This record gives sequence, C-alpha cells and structure tokens, in this order.
Amino acid sequence: MAFFGSKPKPESAPAIHSLLGKEVLFKGEVHTNTRSFRVEGVVEGTIHSTGEVSIAPGGLVKGTIFAKHLIVTGRAEGIMKITDCLEIHGTGYVEGDVEVGSLVVDEGGTLQGVCVRRGRIGADAANVVAKGGTLPGTRQLDLDPKKVDAESSYRNSGPGSDFTPR
Repeated sequence: MAFFGSKPKPESAPAIHSLLGKEVLFKGEVHTNTRSFRVEGVVEGTIHSTGEVSIAPGGLVKGTIFAKHLIVTGRAEGIMKITDCLEIHGTGYVEGDVEVGSLVVDEGGTLQGVCVRRGRIGADAANVVAKGGTLPGTRQLDLDPKKVDAESSYRNSGPGSDFTPR
C-alpha cells in the first residue's frame, strides 16, 4: 500500500572519516584502512588506503598514494596506485606515474605523466612510453613498423576505451 506524498529517500553522501584541514602540513605515512580520508591541507609522504581518498580544492599530496578510489579536485604529485578508479575533476591536477583500474577526467582536469591501466601491463597491452621515460616495470616499445599491429596501437584510445571523459 502506497502512502500519498511519500518520496524515496535520496542517497546520502559518503561520510568523511578522517580530514586533514586547510593550512595543515603533514609529513610521513597515513594509514586509513577502509575509512575515507579527505585532504584539504598538504601531505608530504605516503597515503595507504583500501578505501577512498579525496584531495579537495587547495589540497596537495606530494608523494605516494595507494588507494582503492582517488578523487582529485586539488593537486596530487608523485606515484599513485589506484586499484579501482581515479577521478580527476575540473579543478584537479595529477602529475606523476599513475596505475589505475579505470580513469575519469572531467573537462578542465589535468593528468600530466604516465598512466597505466591495471591488468593491462602484460600480454596484449602495449608497454606505455611517455615523454620522460617508461613507468617502472614496463619495457620500451618496439616501434619497428613491420612489427606494430595497427589494431593494438589503437585498442586503448578513442571510443570504447576505459578512459571515459565525463
């Protein structure tokens, strides 16, 4: 039986379990387990999380981030190993060596460096080469035209790729 005027409850925003506030500088290692962590200040060091890490506008992380999900509306510089999704929103800037499960970059967001999709570093995913070198654990591409397979050259770009713009 339906009640008049009843509306489904909207989903609430995920809770922020830990917060590094504005104008706070933290140097060292942060371990958050599955709890979410929001950076509004500056972290110089390493963040280990099996949950979500978000870098707010004005926030900065310089170092290494290991996380399940990373949302950047501020700035991240260094090495990022993200098991699920890296989201770079319009004001977000990511610079460094990045390994992701999937990648979402909003209009205005920036990714500067090397990005490799997890699970594609082996067999059919060509080794990634970018300006400045290769990501550790990869080897240089053989660019001999006789050996390059046109299909695999375009497999990871354009429509149908996992790197989806919003």
